[in-house]
Amino acid sequence: MGLFRALLSFALVLTALVLVAPSHGQNLEAYQFDEPAQEALFKELIDELRCPKCQNQSIADSNAELARDLRDRTYFMVKEGATKQEVIDFMVARYGDFVHYQPPLTFVTSILWWGPIAVLAIGGLVILFRVRQQRSTEVELSDDERVQLATLRSEATARDEEKEGKES
Repeated sequence: MGLFRALLSFALVLTALVLVAPSHGQNLEAYQFDEPAQEALFKELIDELRCPKCQNQSIADSNAELARDLRDRTYFMVKEGATKQEVIDFMVARYGDFVHYQPPLTFVTSILWWGPIAVLAIGGLVILFRVRQQRSTEVELSDDERVQLATLRSEATARDEEKEGKES
């Protein structure tokens, strides 16, 4: 019964996503181009630019008003003959690196890429250092201390044997 409910829930969610998700064809019908190259550039750009409002949707997939404005701006820039890099530079200047799915390698983005690796490496070194430090802290006992340790061990063994004898 649980598996049936899970499958039914999955089917309902999948159906909702298919019905609600916008298709490229619906969004792009309003845009007319003089050349197929312009249309190809436009489609490439709207798939590559991220909607600042929707967080993780391209402006092609988003139904937000801001995404529609960005699509319109991209359309006008492509129609005016702007190159791909000019459109991307304009959008990045206005909305920041977040608007582009492939942000440039800067100091800040390098921290995002290399920071987790550095944290793992430092953690591994700390663990390695601590393990080696614990191994090297073995204490050498003097003869008197060895005798005292042997006495304590024999007393503990005698107590354990005495307890076992009383329990039996």
